[in-house]
Amino acid sequence: MPTCTALIVAAGRGSRFGGSLPKQYALLGGRSVLWHSLGALRAAPGITHMRVVIAPGDEGHYQASTQGFDLPPPILGGASRQLSVLNGLEALAGEPPDFVAIHDAARPFVRPSDIAGCLAAAAAPGIDGAILGVALADTLKQVEDGNVISGTIPRRRLWRAQTPQVFRFKPLLHAHRAAAALGTTEATALTDDAAVAERAGLKVVMVAGSDDNHKVTTAEDLLRASTMETRTAFGFDVHGFGPGSTVMLGGVAVPHIQALSGHSDADVALHALTDAILGSIGAGDIGLHFPPSDPQWRGESSDRFLRHAVGLVAERGGRIVHLDLTLVCEAPRIGPHRQAMVDSIARIAGISRERVSVKATTTEGLGFTGRREGIAAQAVATVEVPKS
Repeated sequence: MPTCTALIVAAGRGSRFGGSLPKQYALLGGRSVLWHSLGALRAAPGITHMRVVIAPGDEGHYQASTQGFDLPPPILGGASRQLSVLNGLEALAGEPPDFVAIHDAARPFVRPSDIAGCLAAAAAPGIDGAILGVALADTLKQVEDGNVISGTIPRRRLWRAQTPQVFRFKPLLHAHRAAAALGTTEATALTDDAAVAERAGLKVVMVAGSDDNHKVTTAEDLLRASTMETRTAFGFDVHGFGPGSTVMLGGVAVPHIQALSGHSDADVALHALTDAILGSIGAGDIGLHFPPSDPQWRGESSDRFLRHAVGLVAERGGRIVHLDLTLVCEAPRIGPHRQAMVDSIARIAGISRERVSVKATTTEGLGFTGRREGIAAQAVATVEVPKS
């Protein structure tokens, strides 16, 4: 099995963060930011060792932040991030790992599964490294003197780079040594390890990460993370079949020998998701907001219901983290339409497709769904909202 050492860079001073402590040692939920980053890396499959690079004089903060991790002594960093990483790589060179995963200590929200995916991509034949990133969603404008817009930058190929950034150890060590030889000014311009690797001609690939993996830069970033809580709620709905030739599921029209009966368009999937989201913020159920006795909702598209629930979360300063849907039916077949449902739900909820899961099962011929009398839907919504 290949070895991979996580090299956590914690030598920065974080001038924009302010406060009496560098941001990597500031408290998040009673533990330091560095402690949370170490926990995520330790939980990731494929990470075999961990080392931390710190600034001289931070030894006390390091000891307080790493209790329980049984780590070796810290590595002292250099005058720039590039030199700090090089110091860390040189410290590993005596017994080099196969791979090194370089991670900013100030990214405590990284998912272990994303770390594992990045490591797998870096280990592919012919690849020297892989980094986590997120494709840009915002329109980019170029601004000249006086804040006058002078152009729009195409975003189709643009990504925001994150960490960890995983590389085969020896090529990256040689690349960093070459970068250091450029001199302080030029080496400092290489703002991440992928830039160092690119300059050396290494082949580096991008791996889709998560918006959650943001970097703590200001005190407001930490305050927001410290004052948010995660909630999970369940939704369930059932609709029977009636006359028709199309079933609405997740906002997708699925051809079938019957339609679902209901006061609205009877989209059992969106109804269950709506109830789950409403439940996560204690806002009742779909019938409270859209009573079936009210004629204005007759035949209404259910995407309106889901958008309403998502909007209530946003009004409370929250966001949708994940939506999980399970459809229970003998027919129609869900598989051919699964991806379209994922895309539709993501679009309605205003979240990325990676935050939506659609599954299907049967009851093995048992019950009303087994008798093909209708469809049931179960949904779980995970949201993040300010602590009350």
